[in-house]
Amino acid sequence: MRIGISCYSTFGGSGVVATEVGKALAARGHEVHLLSPSVPPRLLGFEDRVWFHEVTASPYPLFEAAPFSIALASKMADVAEHHGLEIMHAHYAIPHANAALLARMALDGKLKVVTTLHGTDITVVGADPSYLSMVRLAIRESDAVTAVSAYLRDETYRTFKVDRQIDVIPNFVAPPDSPLTDCRSWLAPCDCSVLTHISNFRPVKRVLDVMKIFERVRQEHPCRLVMVGDGPDRPEAEAYARQQGFAEEVRFTGKQLNISSVLACSDVFLLPSATESFGLAALEAMAHRVPVVASRVGGLPEVVRHGVDGFLEPLGDVEAMAEDVLTLVRDTRLCKAFGLAAQDRALSTFAEDPIVDQYEAAYEAALSGAKRTMDFGAGPR
Repeated sequence: MRIGISCYSTFGGSGVVATEVGKALAARGHEVHLLSPSVPPRLLGFEDRVWFHEVTASPYPLFEAAPFSIALASKMADVAEHHGLEIMHAHYAIPHANAALLARMALDGKLKVVTTLHGTDITVVGADPSYLSMVRLAIRESDAVTAVSAYLRDETYRTFKVDRQIDVIPNFVAPPDSPLTDCRSWLAPCDCSVLTHISNFRPVKRVLDVMKIFERVRQEHPCRLVMVGDGPDRPEAEAYARQQGFAEEVRFTGKQLNISSVLACSDVFLLPSATESFGLAALEAMAHRVPVVASRVGGLPEVVRHGVDGFLEPLGDVEAMAEDVLTLVRDTRLCKAFGLAAQDRALSTFAEDPIVDQYEAAYEAALSGAKRTMDFGAGPR
């Protein structure tokens, strides 16, 4: 198949998944064209059967802001026409799915549109009255729609009342590469435990809760905290560490392309988010044998098994999460057992090949015109 994939070029889950799906499809012999404002972080190097197309919106005096959605739709139509694309896979509902529908119209319906819903495009942005109608349109008119978790699928039905099938295709993870360096020797002297958090440092990630969990744990057990990523809440987190007197024990790395080198020397992964439609960062930690302590929200219970490969606690319960961390770091055998269970789950339940099989099936169904509908009241649960 000749497939277009449209995504954001950020370090967030949707861009990561879109790029990894594209690379996996190319490895299977499909021709893949990635469209994004800039090169996605996971698209490293020169790969066979993978093309990248930069999307830029030209400024014009009458425009208060450059119309990226129109530029994206135009680029999709142009790439599809000149490369003979059959499928446009839009990751994230807006603007990608809507732009793909415009491109399909420009090509007289000769392009099939598959939309993957990732999270905030439904629960935050999509639910905003300013965008709700256009997101509903994108979901209804796509030739196939997938969601990364059952939680997100059900939220989509609840919010948008759409009468079409939405297939759950979870995110996946590949076996981790062997780390090139071991950072424990300089990061965690004197056998300190290493706690890690990876996110875009936005309010939904509750990074101040991460700091408070670490603050509580360090009072009873020697440890270090690694904060990977960047975003609007980073200054507040850094200020809190300085005010509470443990700034020297926290490492803010900024954005990192190779998170394997960090996770390879981590003992516990912290994710106290307000919501997670799936929790790709948690899954990647699990693949590296790192147990997860997280909020019991959104799709996280579909990934992390409480008391088996991690712990899930009520949103905002910093004390309970800190106690869970202490339980793990005080008992190295238990922590290792949790880590092994986590890796086994990540690399079996969320293995790459079976999940890419599901995406191929979604493409084939779209090409065959098998657009399925359903009664909303009888939606899957």
